[in-house]
Amino acid sequence: MRNIHIAASREAFGRPTAATFVKLFSLFSLVRASVITVIPLAAHAQLGNVQRVSVLFFGVSLLGLVGSLAIPSLVHHLNRRGVVTLGVLLAVSGAAAMATGTLAGLIAGMVLNILSIAALEVTLDHIPRKELGAFEPLRVFFAAAMWTAGPWFGVWLSENVSPQAPYAFMAATAIVTLVYFWFLRLTDSPAVALARKPAPNPLHYLPRFFAQPRLRLAWVLAIGRSAWWSMFFIYAPIYVVTSGLGGEWAGAIVSLGTASFFLVPAWSRLGRRYGLRWLLVAGYAATGAATILVAAAMGGAWLGVITLLLAAAAAGIVDAAGNIPFLRAVHPHERPEMTTVHNTFRGVAQTAPPGIFAVLLKLFELPAIFVASGAAMLTLAWFCRYLPKRL
Repeated sequence: MRNIHIAASREAFGRPTAATFVKLFSLFSLVRASVITVIPLAAHAQLGNVQRVSVLFFGVSLLGLVGSLAIPSLVHHLNRRGVVTLGVLLAVSGAAAMATGTLAGLIAGMVLNILSIAALEVTLDHIPRKELGAFEPLRVFFAAAMWTAGPWFGVWLSENVSPQAPYAFMAATAIVTLVYFWFLRLTDSPAVALARKPAPNPLHYLPRFFAQPRLRLAWVLAIGRSAWWSMFFIYAPIYVVTSGLGGEWAGAIVSLGTASFFLVPAWSRLGRRYGLRWLLVAGYAATGAATILVAAAMGGAWLGVITLLLAAAAAGIVDAAGNIPFLRAVHPHERPEMTTVHNTFRGVAQTAPPGIFAVLLKLFELPAIFVASGAAMLTLAWFCRYLPKRL
């Protein structure tokens, strides 16, 4: 039997607790955040039309969604270290493809980036159950620094260093993530334990999942929350640059919007004290109303920017709950299987919005995106009334 002795300071850094996964998730966030604004701006510069950008994001997201379905099977055959290593290689390859500055390279890099995200997220299902309640707000809060700095920093690198610089930074951060992940293996972390059970197939558990009203509601709410941020990351920077403000301002607005994550612990404390139901009703409703106001303010660049930031601040209220509605609704003995189904919300939220918006933009102008997104959030605020009173 192996018995690895390590220094106390190193053990404290690498111990596989919820805090360890927060560090790992923060590194994942930086990989994504460093190019989150660069990519839609690059797509808009290449295509010159927001409707075509929507079609591009829809097609890429659909390809990524199909490819990500193979990730659970890869975990079973390659083990988690192998899949995370593959995820980093995909991220580095995607960065290299996007750095070519061509439309073909951008498309290939976007697909590889989506697949890398799916591979890197496989570690997060090992969080100790007793620490789940603390993990969600901590995850959002500590990742907030990455998401606040990353969008602006990526655009700044692109405009002040070179167009390839943000992709080089993305690749380097992905490699650092891999180094830390392999460090967890040296401390016998379960985060890198071999996957001994066959990967659950979501199709096998769909009937059981959707037969439970609370699980259905949690899934729909998660889609709405994630879809709003997908909309924000794609269309907020495009709105800023088409309003006459520069690329760095686009990055700055996205960074300021995600800075609302820093308030998540405060919102979480309010939710624990008074119940998350009323907090979610208020958060979804405020986000919806502010998003619709963005469309109304389209005539003035700075007025629109202010309403965008107000909407992002309200969306931070929703993020305080994270996936707690699902975690509180799922039966412990069904958690692995139901989690597999619930996690499909990410793919749906990433794929559906640009597809819907591509159709809308055939008939209407950019403000229609914010009207549709705001109306969806107001609808979800109504559905939040069906959550348990003491969630």
